[in-house]
Amino acid sequence: MLSVDTIDLHYGAAQALRGVSVEASAGRVTCVMGRNGVGKTSLMRAVVGHQRVSRGRVLWDGADVTGLGPAERARRGIAFVPQGREVFPLLTVEENLRTGFSVLPRAQRSIPDDVFSLFPVLSGMLRRRGGDLSGGQQQQLAIARALVMRPRLLVLDEPTEGIQPSIIKDIGRAIRYLRERGDMAILLVEQYYDFARELADTICVMDRGEVVMAGETGRLDEAALRRHLTV
Repeated sequence: MLSVDTIDLHYGAAQALRGVSVEASAGRVTCVMGRNGVGKTSLMRAVVGHQRVSRGRVLWDGADVTGLGPAERARRGIAFVPQGREVFPLLTVEENLRTGFSVLPRAQRSIPDDVFSLFPVLSGMLRRRGGDLSGGQQQQLAIARALVMRPRLLVLDEPTEGIQPSIIKDIGRAIRYLRERGDMAILLVEQYYDFARELADTICVMDRGEVVMAGETGRLDEAALRRHLTV
């Protein structure tokens, strides 16, 4: 469903990505790993249209979307959960969820039932402001808001960062459920190898803006992979 084809990305004179290619398909989790500052977030921003690439293509569902902005990509079924969550602090939980309606036709503007089955804590917090939630609850809200969009590609940038272990397990269960549903591709940035190993079908390792390892999770050299994650 998604094919990122040898993209370069620059911030002014600085090159953040060098010939990066990655794929994600429905019913599978593709995990991008690497140390801080190697280009993982830049790759996610290129996929969702927040950053323009200087070379290469982003193909989604057979169409070239390289020149499209984030709003148009969202209308085509690409949802993004950014690093840091970025919920609206003064809006209620329900209002945050309803912001996902913006890319949907009027007939689909409802909150799917599985949002609350995946994250039941949110159902009791609909009138609370997003800024009053804990970090873990905000992360659940950010993922739930993306799911309201009925995406076919879900892009998650470090969803476990700074989150307590019990909520990490909830997030893992949600990702597993979405994968097994079979109608959604999941592209995940993660630094914790144990979490990635449990969920990812494919792992792509980056270093200095390039892909240095990639393949099926069970077939990669674990020792070499861990070396690329060590500071």
